[in-house]
Amino acid sequence: MPRPTAAQITYGSMTVIFSTLAMLLLSQTSSAVGTAVIAVSALALGLLVALTVPQPKPRVVAVNRPAEHPAEAPVPAVATSSKTAA
Repeated sequence: MPRPTAAQITYGSMTVIFSTLAMLLLSQTSSAVGTAVIAVSALALGLLVALTVPQPKPRVVAVNRPAEHPAEAPVPAVATSSKTAA
């Protein structure tokens, strides 16, 4: 299973935080059961958002292939002899 990306973690976390706050403010619940239902639904929504964030495309690596017909033949090294004065 691939690791979650930074975008998935960020979007999922922000969705959980903001949806929890919005649902608590809109519902004006004061019971523990209502708060638990909102928390669970916010976590489910955050998971859904995190899973639907587009995955990055894998990078394409260029393959170096040898040329079919070399442009030039290799030049042989020229043997040099150096005479040193003693």
